[in-house]
Amino acid sequence: MHKGTVPVIPGTLPAVHRHVCFPPLLLVALCTGSAALAAPAATGHLRVGGLTLERCQTPAPWCGRLERALDPSGAVPGHVRVYFEYYPHSAPGAAAGTLVATEGGPGYPATESRAEYLALFAPLRGRYDVVIMDNRGTGRSGALDCPALQQAPALTEAGIGACGAALGPAAPLYSTALAADDLAAVLEGLGIAQVGLYGDSYGTYFSQVFALRHPQRLRALVLDGAYPLEGPDYPWYPHYAPAMRDKFNLACARAPGCGTLGGSSLEHIAPALAALRARPFKAEARRGDGTLVGFTADAGQLATVMFGSAPAYATLRETDAAARAFQAGDQAPLLRLMAEALSATDSRDPTHAPAQFSAGLAAAVFCQDPPQIFDMTLDPGRRAATRDAALAQRRARAPDTYAPFTIDEYRRMPLDYAFIDECVAWPAVRADSPAKPLVPAGAYPPVPVLVVSGELDDMTSVADGAAAAARFPRAHHVVIANGLHVNALPHARSECGAVLVRRFMAGLDTGDESCAAAVPPLRLVPQFARHASELSAAQALAGNEAPAEARRVVTAALLTVEDAIVRARENGAGKGAGLRGGSFTATSVGGGYHLALRKLRWTEELSVSGRVDWPGRTGEVRALLELDTSRLHGKLEARWTEGVARAPALVHGSLGGRTVAAEALAP
Repeated sequence: MHKGTVPVIPGTLPAVHRHVCFPPLLLVALCTGSAALAAPAATGHLRVGGLTLERCQTPAPWCGRLERALDPSGAVPGHVRVYFEYYPHSAPGAAAGTLVATEGGPGYPATESRAEYLALFAPLRGRYDVVIMDNRGTGRSGALDCPALQQAPALTEAGIGACGAALGPAAPLYSTALAADDLAAVLEGLGIAQVGLYGDSYGTYFSQVFALRHPQRLRALVLDGAYPLEGPDYPWYPHYAPAMRDKFNLACARAPGCGTLGGSSLEHIAPALAALRARPFKAEARRGDGTLVGFTADAGQLATVMFGSAPAYATLRETDAAARAFQAGDQAPLLRLMAEALSATDSRDPTHAPAQFSAGLAAAVFCQDPPQIFDMTLDPGRRAATRDAALAQRRARAPDTYAPFTIDEYRRMPLDYAFIDECVAWPAVRADSPAKPLVPAGAYPPVPVLVVSGELDDMTSVADGAAAAARFPRAHHVVIANGLHVNALPHARSECGAVLVRRFMAGLDTGDESCAAAVPPLRLVPQFARHASELSAAQALAGNEAPAEARRVVTAALLTVEDAIVRARENGAGKGAGLRGGSFTATSVGGGYHLALRKLRWTEELSVSGRVDWPGRTGEVRALLELDTSRLHGKLEARWTEGVARAPALVHGSLGGRTVAAEALAP
């Protein structure tokens, strides 16, 4: 899930669907949970179970569509053609089983994340088939298009309400429950008895609902970045703020340039928060991709940076140092983070295409599946009054719910990150809505479950993961040290989560989990500086002739390079901009990037050009750099290793005509 948690109202489990009789051809496959596969015809079709698949117009080999009633009761006419992709196993013989992956959001189509899911499953794909389905209302499964949300500059209560009104009686038919039933129908059609189901973020919500409605279909369940479907005080998201505070405080305590300052990270940030409260102002700043963004710099924007975790790595790496710089009179680092967070918390792609992300589907799910702080069966006018009363009571009884921010500062975040106001204008939901109930009143099924949480994830926190695991009698919870949101996919900080998930999918046991405690801490920016002279000098090595002044420039150059790497890993391939000027271009190479720097400026006086090869989360970084200040010119080569705690960066070359041989902590 790109954004925060979505709980569900408890209810009653619907009748379990019985298996229909399968042709004799399917019986062996059903024993293993894999589909019976017929040879592809010359026409480019493939018969799997009872369905005929076709060659795809996507990178997938085989695609299918299953027509499903929009409303199972028939009260609302219409159908939705549910799109899915099928990837047969590559080894000879029968498949060992079938793996299914489902996406976060809600609103994202799972098939657009196929590359990440196939990378996760890659070592298993010789023996396992893979199925990926777009939930109804997303991607190629009839993506919902609410122009009031899809094209709007920002989400508004009125726009969300207009979307619900436009959907009319069809609105509740895009619930997670009916999407889960669609997946069960696809598996039935393919002749697949049981699967290993992987869900990340909102996908863990979907997967738990699937487990409750169709437990007989599951051999194994993995919840990566999970949260429970119910719990006390849920509409207020009680774990959100504690996890956010822990995220910054733990990361700072483990980083040399931050942990030695004394006090917690939240204490370091507090003066900047106080200044923004006292003197909010209109601001403009360039994002890491160079786009100029205008906004009001205030406490609400800082809340968006700190709660939103978007961009995830940059906000955690830089906020503490940026807040300290802000108080010292250097606004640029913090304003850049605000500009980036504003854009990164908008789930829509640059074209605002609903097939890439459906804001309408996201609103339909969020406004009808989970509990709210108000009664959704009320008309919007009465609901707004109950919302205001609930907020007043909360301010009086629990004013620190979102500390260090006030409740009203928290509410200035985008509606789909603050959550509590998002659905106040949605049309009244019928008490007998077909979207409910989602959660049974009885026990959760005894399916084998692995829950994976990132220690520094505030979107789906460790406490949320523990609560989700506690619901299932056969659940095992693993916490990835220094992990962020979602830890088994390629963008994670470590391969550990993926290794544990694969072992569990194959053998229902994670095996040796020591890697979960071995992920190195994040490297935080020790400080932002307008001038290299403010920085600590890199340590001189044997053969060095460069004085401390030049070795401070070395430190600035390393931080300039890492600043570009961070923007590339957050924004992907393309053009980027320096904090104080200059540019770079990132080109994808394997799991990393090749960066071409052009007069990039992280400090005001140092210009850095050259090339950088960043291998990804592990391996050696290599940089060949040309440096230019008003007093010093020269060329440097720098190297350090990613994925290693406290790795040294080794720098050699010349500055100002003197030999440089120096070492510093990797930036």
